[in-house]
Amino acid sequence: MDNLSNEMSRTPSSERKLLNASQNLVYILHAFKVYHKLYKPIPILTKMISRRLFQNSDDADIMQSAIVTLNFDSTPEKESRRILSFITPNIKRNVLTQPDQDCSVCFDDQANTTLKKSAKRKPDNNDISLPKRRRHNVDLKTVVNILTENEQLIADGSRTYSLPTIQGKHQDLKSISPQTLADVVEGHYDDTIDSFRIIDCRYPYEFQGGHVRGAENMYLHETILTLLQNPTTEKQVLIFHCEFSSERGPKMLRFLRSKDRELNKENYPALNFPEVYLLDGGYKAFFGEIPQLCDPISYRPMLHSDHSTDLRHFRAKSKSWTAGEKRRYARKSMRF
Repeated sequence: MDNLSNEMSRTPSSERKLLNASQNLVYILHAFKVYHKLYKPIPILTKMISRRLFQNSDDADIMQSAIVTLNFDSTPEKESRRILSFITPNIKRNVLTQPDQDCSVCFDDQANTTLKKSAKRKPDNNDISLPKRRRHNVDLKTVVNILTENEQLIADGSRTYSLPTIQGKHQDLKSISPQTLADVVEGHYDDTIDSFRIIDCRYPYEFQGGHVRGAENMYLHETILTLLQNPTTEKQVLIFHCEFSSERGPKMLRFLRSKDRELNKENYPALNFPEVYLLDGGYKAFFGEIPQLCDPISYRPMLHSDHSTDLRHFRAKSKSWTAGEKRRYARKSMRF
């Protein structure tokens, strides 16, 4: 990084603008790939970013092709040089509209530059979160660095997690213990969070056989999408789980996060639900430790011998939606 800084200091300001544009493009993609671990630089994402950074459509198509060659195991600084190799004279003219004037490429096309220095808020060195106002206008490199270096921040970088987390089976998800969920249900965190919702991703016959008090049964993708249609409070917490929190719960949590990112793609890293948890061990673990908070106080496994027909029915119903989504995504990808 020091070598890159020295190199930029010796480079004319007009050329530094090109390097800034390329670096910011790579940093955006690294934000999706490195921090969230749920995304890859898919064509629709790279197309959107390229067109935002490079206004001319031909230039954007060239940069989109360049992204395909990136090696995301490398560093953003190294890969930005690969982007530079694709820059044509036309792209130079479009990006360098005002030669010899320093600027940085960001998502805010109308940034406020009229404030006096004395009027701008001084940064707090002890504050590791992103600014609460207009977080999507913060320098992209700052966003990436803050989110990747501080795992205690929620997914939009606005504050730290409200609940204590534990090391779960899914490294990309934040897990909580059954006891922590019990404390939430009993109101021990009412002064910390505004509200909470427990999303039980098991099949209906499992849910009816016993569930966490106050939980909602959502085992279909279209039901999960309804969460994004309702207004949210500032500190609303979602807690996902299934029988063991091994497959269905984590998949639905990741699905919600991907759709949430898609919905807020113009305001990265803003999210409707930035604070989402996974119940470690699922309902089985919770029932084993705190059965008194289950309604009814019982546990019906997915593979219950009396519900083999129900299992086939609900499994086919949930998979039919997933298959349809894959076909639609494949058609969209072919267009690019």
